[in-house]
Amino acid sequence: MAAEAPYAVQLPVFEGPLDLLLELIERAELDITRVSLAQVTDQYLEYLRLVPAHDLADLAAFLVVAARLLQIKSEALLPRPPSREPGEEDPGDALARQLIAYKKYKQVAVLLAEREAAGLRTYLRVAPPPAVEPKLDARGLTFEALQRAMLDVLIEAARGPALNEVVRPSIVRIRDKIRLLLDSLRRDGRTTFRQMLTHARTRLEIVVSFLAILELVKRQQVVVQQAELFGDIQVLPGSAWRPDQEPDLELDLELEE
Repeated sequence: MAAEAPYAVQLPVFEGPLDLLLELIERAELDITRVSLAQVTDQYLEYLRLVPAHDLADLAAFLVVAARLLQIKSEALLPRPPSREPGEEDPGDALARQLIAYKKYKQVAVLLAEREAAGLRTYLRVAPPPAVEPKLDARGLTFEALQRAMLDVLIEAARGPALNEVVRPSIVRIRDKIRLLLDSLRRDGRTTFRQMLTHARTRLEIVVSFLAILELVKRQQVVVQQAELFGDIQVLPGSAWRPDQEPDLELDLELEE
């Protein structure tokens, strides 16, 4: 025991069982294959025998790999390969692939450590940028439609008050929005929420227009339909619809911008 103590103190420390396996194979100048794993099994077990158990950070992981190495070596000594179930993986090939992947990660870690020591803190992007799906599909738009939309916006902008006029606060009445909706239903038999917002200039008008639709839906005077997510809201006459109905005085709600 006294003769083994100096040798035990000089044993190298490995980060895990794969680190130990890689060192044994590279020391023997072997390729990472099932055959080379069988050849270094004895050295691996000898290391586990010499190193104290408390010096291994994860003894269970070392023992699991030791069991796999013993299986690989015992199968290599058989006169013929063992039969396996369909889909069953060869333990030697599986461990060899795992060890090859570990070697690549270790090489990258060494390279990154060298770059950090040299003060190189930035890394180039080698992967292509991700493909981002466009949020707006303009394939169905024509030049005439875009031109007409631009003209509508310019016409509405031209109707603004003159700079020398005093502009009073904008007041939006829910009764007016309901009357506008009822007039559209009487005239066309249906309308849409987008059509109601044709003359809306502020966010308040949009909110009050939506409240007007909700109020008529609650009274079953209109029904709404939406064919797709974020699609336009169709407004149709409901079960309590009457062509001659007018907004109630109770709905005389005014909101100031």
